[in-house]
Amino acid sequence: MGGREWARSASASGMRIRQARSAGLPAFDNRDMRSENVPAATSYYEATADRPVACATLAGVHDAEVCIVGAGFAGLATALGLVERGQGGVVLLEAERVAYGASGRNGGFVFGGYSLDGAELVAQLGVEAARACYGLTRAAVDLIRTRIQTHAIECEAVEGGALLANWFDDDAILLRQQRQMREHFGVEWRLVGRDALAQHVVTQRYFGALLEPDAFHFHPLKYALGIARAAQAGGVRLHEASPVRAVERLPDGRFRVATEGGEVRARHVVMAGGGYLAGVLPALERAMLPIATYVMATEPLGAQIEALVPSRAAIYDTRFAFDYYRRLNDSRLLWGGRISVRDRKPDEIARFLRRDMLRVYPSLKEARIDFAWSGLMSYARHKMPQIGRIDAGPLAGVWHASSFGGHGVAPTTVAGELLADAITGKAAVPAAFKAFDLARTWRPLGLAAAQAAYAWAGWRDWRRS
Repeated sequence: MGGREWARSASASGMRIRQARSAGLPAFDNRDMRSENVPAATSYYEATADRPVACATLAGVHDAEVCIVGAGFAGLATALGLVERGQGGVVLLEAERVAYGASGRNGGFVFGGYSLDGAELVAQLGVEAARACYGLTRAAVDLIRTRIQTHAIECEAVEGGALLANWFDDDAILLRQQRQMREHFGVEWRLVGRDALAQHVVTQRYFGALLEPDAFHFHPLKYALGIARAAQAGGVRLHEASPVRAVERLPDGRFRVATEGGEVRARHVVMAGGGYLAGVLPALERAMLPIATYVMATEPLGAQIEALVPSRAAIYDTRFAFDYYRRLNDSRLLWGGRISVRDRKPDEIARFLRRDMLRVYPSLKEARIDFAWSGLMSYARHKMPQIGRIDAGPLAGVWHASSFGGHGVAPTTVAGELLADAITGKAAVPAAFKAFDLARTWRPLGLAAAQAAYAWAGWRDWRRS
């Protein structure tokens, strides 16, 4: 981005953020760590996206062919996928606003793969099925690009690739990953040696990297709002502030989806809620763990950010408990990391993420943190998305898409495509996903186990550093 373009972008962003502050959205000054408590949804994304007037709350009784619960990436992708296949009569219900949950709060990385490590995917499915599953996410990345262009979605997409930076002084880590991606998945990640690393990041913390060239990054909330507009233009009826209270089967074989003020009677129901889904479908909720992750954004850094992060790649590292970050178009640094079973206040998030940032870029010690927020992801015990249909019980036949973990932008689009195909009779959900069905997580013990596993992995990373 040239100087004039950057100035226009920074000016527009600065105006939006000044407006957000005038509306009561505070910033953090981490030089003395003064801060105010603000809602978790007060994120950089919310401060820089133009939300339309809220869609009407569901009221009265409505008939539909398909009722989708949850207007995050998975629900939106399913809705738009149905529109693209000519399916009418689609109703989309959202308890809050579009992309209120993890979809509107994440790091904005768009790349292939799942939360389950590729080697583990191969071990569980075999090379052929694992490559096919991975290929679905690669196709989803291309589809996201196509939808951005087709629907003219202004979501600050940056084609910089994704850089996997090696936290450890061990070249074998990168060589092993590069070989696995080539041999098992047919993907070539480019090795960036230690001497060439400064073309991407200027820090003493890393020891080489792999560049995934097909990846990109974007403003996730703006993308979600654009997909919502496209779905509505295709005939989808979207209702916000309409939390679902019950789903039940009617005598005529349809399903009744009830909110406080209305109900939808539909042949097909898709449950696309994640970490915020509660009290609606026990079989689904028992199979997911709501896990919090954390993100912050600095003040605009001007030329300093280009000096530290010359590349426009989205960056993450080789630890289990890794950092992830990227340059924003207004010269801020967006930084994310950590997971926990606890939600936290923004001032606390800013404090510990700032410490993480300074381990990599100590020269940013005077940088102010303007935004810090959290979001709930949903994880399955097996770390793979749960995409399919409930086979037994009173709600047999309900479709579901959940548990995308911290790697969900492309897999949620995969879910939308697979469910849209299945609902319209074009193709069944691939059998491989049956291996990753609704495995019970045994909350609250599952949450305690997840936190312990994360702490143990972090300790192992620390010992190796």
